[in-house]
Amino acid sequence: MSVTPCVESLAAIIEEMRAWAHDPDLATLHVGDLGWNHQLGAPALAAALRVWRVDDRLAAVGLLDEPDLLRLTVAPGLRHDEDFVRHLAADLAAADRGVLPPGDVALEARFEGPLHDLLLADGWEHDEPWTPLVRNLSQEVPSPRLRTEDVDPGRLEDRLAVHRSAFAPSTFTEERWRALTQGPAYARARSLVGYDDQGDAVAMVTVWAGRSGGPGELEPMGVRRDHRGRGHGRAICLAAAAALQEMGASHAFVSTPSSNLGAVATYRAAGYDEKPPVRDLRRPA
Repeated sequence: MSVTPCVESLAAIIEEMRAWAHDPDLATLHVGDLGWNHQLGAPALAAALRVWRVDDRLAAVGLLDEPDLLRLTVAPGLRHDEDFVRHLAADLAAADRGVLPPGDVALEARFEGPLHDLLLADGWEHDEPWTPLVRNLSQEVPSPRLRTEDVDPGRLEDRLAVHRSAFAPSTFTEERWRALTQGPAYARARSLVGYDDQGDAVAMVTVWAGRSGGPGELEPMGVRRDHRGRGHGRAICLAAAAALQEMGASHAFVSTPSSNLGAVATYRAAGYDEKPPVRDLRRPA
């Protein structure tokens, strides 16, 4: 059965997760997703997590990204373990076990194994498709046509301004930025701001490295609304790939709803390969 961890265990959970093999082609829950959610503070992140252990080792991690959406990953050695997966499916189905509430809920579980088949047989349905996009970092990354700088105190307002424009309406604040960067996952992360020829901040991205030699994630990436259509999205995605390459990552990956054709085109223009769509699951009310 899952437990909700305490704040003091967050760093250990993230380090255990970081060591797991991660398939970027499926865009499975990554330490970067936990890092991004740390913007609400360590107590809020801990409260949103559900963890399973087997023989005192981390077996699975679920992140309640929304009250009715659980993003789930399982340790690679247990994804095909039928006993564990059956227990996991039972925990997901039973509202009294504290994993998911009753009613209409969604599950992101992008890994191979029998879990999807068990849930589909129990009345769950396929939900909207998402498209993973992956850039292999074994080759040199072209220089972006955009000056990029790491976010520091002098550039924080630029970072916040781009974010608010790209994701309007946005609640991202300096306070949330401070909380984000104080989280344990940010020890292997970088945030960049892109500036155009006039010196205006036009794009931003945060990248999160996993284990050494493993894939890293872009979360989030955005371009100012009044500067779109000028190639800045492609440029900041190239800068993100270069940053992850410098950090020792094997791949840069991101995922976006398949219906967001503009985002898919932007990542493809930056050399990210479009992978087959992955589908989340939904349990109807």
